[in-house]
Amino acid sequence: MNAQYEAFHSDAGALLESGNKAAGTRARKATLEMTKLMKDFRKMSIEASKK
Repeated sequence: MNAQYEAFHSDAGALLESGNKAAGTRARKATLEMTKLMKDFRKMSIEASKK
């Protein structure tokens, strides 16, 4: 998750600072990956709390 955040942070910065459109695409892709990881964590967390 940290690696995805770092990729997002770097690419989002490149988009905002220099207008790099490809970096914007990569940043959006990283957010989708982080969303998937968060959903997986939520499922595991709920199951762990049931035990």
